[in-house]
Amino acid sequence: MTTSIDSIVEDFELLDNWDDRYRYLIELGRKLPPFPEEERSDATKVRGCASQVWLVSETAAAADGPRLSFVGDSDAHIVRGLIAILLALYSGRPAGDIVATDPTAVFDRIGLKDHLTPQRSNGLRSMVERIRADARHALAAEVH
Repeated sequence: MTTSIDSIVEDFELLDNWDDRYRYLIELGRKLPPFPEEERSDATKVRGCASQVWLVSETAAAADGPRLSFVGDSDAHIVRGLIAILLALYSGRPAGDIVATDPTAVFDRIGLKDHLTPQRSNGLRSMVERIRADARHALAAEVH
């Protein structure tokens, strides 16, 4: 997926009502690359999500520290869209940036907080925490 987080936020701001925004969110989820079937396991499953969510990170060495790339999937259309937003925000970035990036401002601009059920909000927090934990782990592994 090559959609930038800035273009996603701009597209959300152009949509006037939440029916259109939900449709766009689902469309983003449909654009996710296929998730490898062998990665659907307990080890890659994100805890704390009502839907089934799988996230896999890959770390690569870079001059500015380890960079992480993510792939993810869910059995729920809206959650797949949320994964697409998180991947646009975090994937391909240095681990230090990932740890330092608070997604709240992006979610506030999109208006997600007010339009997600408490269960989905908890799941979104769980996905963010998993991504940030993977980044912290990559940073710790670099030190040793």
